[in-house]
Amino acid sequence: MDFAPTEEQAAAQGLAARIFGDLSTPERLAAAGTGTDAGLWKELCAAGLTAAVEETGLLGLVLLLEEQGRTTAQVPFAASCVYGLLAVAGHGGDEQRERLLPPLRDGTAVATGAFPARGGIRADDGGRLSGSVPYVPWLRDADLVLVPDRERRLWIVRTGDAGVLTEPVETTAPWSAARLVLDGASGERLGGAGAYAAVLAAGRTAFAGLQAGVCAGSLARAVAHTNTREQFGRPLSTKQGVLLRAADAHMDTEAIRVTAYEAAWRHDAGLPYGPQALTAAWWASEAGKRVVHAGQHLHGGTGADLDHPVHRHFLWGRQLDAYLGCGSEVLQELGESLVKEGTE
Repeated sequence: MDFAPTEEQAAAQGLAARIFGDLSTPERLAAAGTGTDAGLWKELCAAGLTAAVEETGLLGLVLLLEEQGRTTAQVPFAASCVYGLLAVAGHGGDEQRERLLPPLRDGTAVATGAFPARGGIRADDGGRLSGSVPYVPWLRDADLVLVPDRERRLWIVRTGDAGVLTEPVETTAPWSAARLVLDGASGERLGGAGAYAAVLAAGRTAFAGLQAGVCAGSLARAVAHTNTREQFGRPLSTKQGVLLRAADAHMDTEAIRVTAYEAAWRHDAGLPYGPQALTAAWWASEAGKRVVHAGQHLHGGTGADLDHPVHRHFLWGRQLDAYLGCGSEVLQELGESLVKEGTE
């Protein structure tokens, strides 16, 4: 295994780091409220970072999402790439790719997904969808929604079509979410029997990469704070308890990162990676919440300030903890998959 980024992946990551660092500032995040930073999204698309994902692969996307997570940038980057670009490129027919990919590449169309499947959507023989999903991240921004039905078939739904209703909801993290209600809405099939599992695994890997960035950003803020904050004439970072807590958070962050890298690398190499995606998702859930709690705790009383930048990392970390399955859920799924694999 070689997780070293290619020249193209490293260049894209460096560009993403610069754009996110320059534009996803605490002031801009405060101004955006719970919505998307439209200006930042425009800059990312103009720089070609959305289109680059097709070339740099899932590992390239994980690297880009790490940079987004470091600044908790409020853009639908992960959702549009996973449920739009990669899903259509990997599972769409020739006509679908020719029609849907260009606007997804340049960001004039945004995609999201009603994942994971919870059995709330029914599809009739004519491809009409009915049912509801309590919340879909970035749905307020989306033009296309990838919807799995009860049989886990994938359907592309346009948010502007008849029979599609979106009702804004607020989630733990400010992800421009909304409730999706379908009442006989027209759906367009995407992929075959294995498409749902493939998109879900890619999503778990990508969002684990996002969690690695969120945790790295939280830890970086904690390190900066404890290096400058003094107690009894000494920086907090010299206290053994602080050092141990930060070291544990660092190891947890690295575990999230390396498991996400492994799953993404195997995906790009054409190797089976279902168990690896579940492993990355488990670390993102279990270790991720430990890290963002530690980041907030190491800020002391400052960490209790809801307007402090570290609190955004806390909110994102807790949202990602439960998104696409919490730790116990993915651990059970991983165990079942390993038993099935051993039996076969």
